[in-house]
Amino acid sequence: MRFLTADYLYTLVNEPIKNGVLQVDDSGKVINTYSNFLDVPSNKIDCYQGILCPGFINAHCHLELSHLQGSRDQVKGFLDFLSIIKDRDNFSKHKIISAIEESEKQMIKNGIVGVGDICNTLDTLPQKLTGKMQYYNFIEVFEVDANKSAEAISSALVIRDKFRSNDLQATISPHAPYSVPPSLMKAISDVSDNLDFVFSIHNQETKHEDILFEHKEGEFYKWLCFLNASSEIWKKRSSSADIIQELNTEKNILFVHNTYSEKLDSIDQYYCTCPNANLFIEQKLPDYSIFNSDYLCVGTDGLASNNSLSIINELAQIQKHSDYSLEVLLKIACRNGAIALGFNDLGTFEIGKRPGINLISNYSLGLESASVTKII
Repeated sequence: MRFLTADYLYTLVNEPIKNGVLQVDDSGKVINTYSNFLDVPSNKIDCYQGILCPGFINAHCHLELSHLQGSRDQVKGFLDFLSIIKDRDNFSKHKIISAIEESEKQMIKNGIVGVGDICNTLDTLPQKLTGKMQYYNFIEVFEVDANKSAEAISSALVIRDKFRSNDLQATISPHAPYSVPPSLMKAISDVSDNLDFVFSIHNQETKHEDILFEHKEGEFYKWLCFLNASSEIWKKRSSSADIIQELNTEKNILFVHNTYSEKLDSIDQYYCTCPNANLFIEQKLPDYSIFNSDYLCVGTDGLASNNSLSIINELAQIQKHSDYSLEVLLKIACRNGAIALGFNDLGTFEIGKRPGINLISNYSLGLESASVTKII
């Protein structure tokens, strides 16, 4: 049994508690919280300087692309970034697996306890079977030829079922509106079952996406024509509203990036921002004023588009470009992602949960100068 206190305790279900005390058992399960030292049934308390908060949720990551770190110092937009991804298979399996292992170690060190991870392969499966973190695996479908929909779904099902056979959460999800025709969207919906909790989709990550759907021209139009894409892919779509209709599901949809979104078509869906990746790829951040902060999550994307897998680094960027309070930022980093991904044991300090415990230090000058220590 342990009792921990700091300058502030952020439970993320109640107001922050100045000098609050958190009681956990040896496994990290929350037993109770106290707002007064006199109420604590122990005279042995671990005291810290800073903020105690639950473990972070990385709501969007590409763990299997970790070996691409440092491939380029900068890119000239999204299509240029795709040239990095094209090289993903030009590495040894040992290099790929080692990079995945090191990336998970980095996330754990940075206080991340749960991840929404995009999977195109089974490369991350061995590491995930170690059980060091909780994952929601989004088996990503990318196919611009509607005639190959059945083949794309068949391949995705093999990966999904392999994850599931190892008791890992896995859901087949579309990559993006411009890379999945409506007919394939329907096929994804058709293979969904009661084991699925949430879908993920990249949304309005680049200006070329809007130009494609609104004007049927631009760089994406040329690129898709070069790939012999089915013309149904660029029919009029108003982003999230049409995606919800095409998937025809009552399950949650996590819309990722939203860099060029000007409004939200659905306020009760969850949205994920990956600010450092957005800056690397498009040199642009979303307009954070459009989001309902109760439905906003944060992710790191992958090391192909980021220098680190650190939620505190992402929060620092959001803090500089929004008016969110520290409490709201921590909800974005912990509670919201846990709810969006169905991680019921994570996200908040509530009795019975094992959410992990992070200590945030040196935050008085802003999160840009803050550091994170994983306590449990």
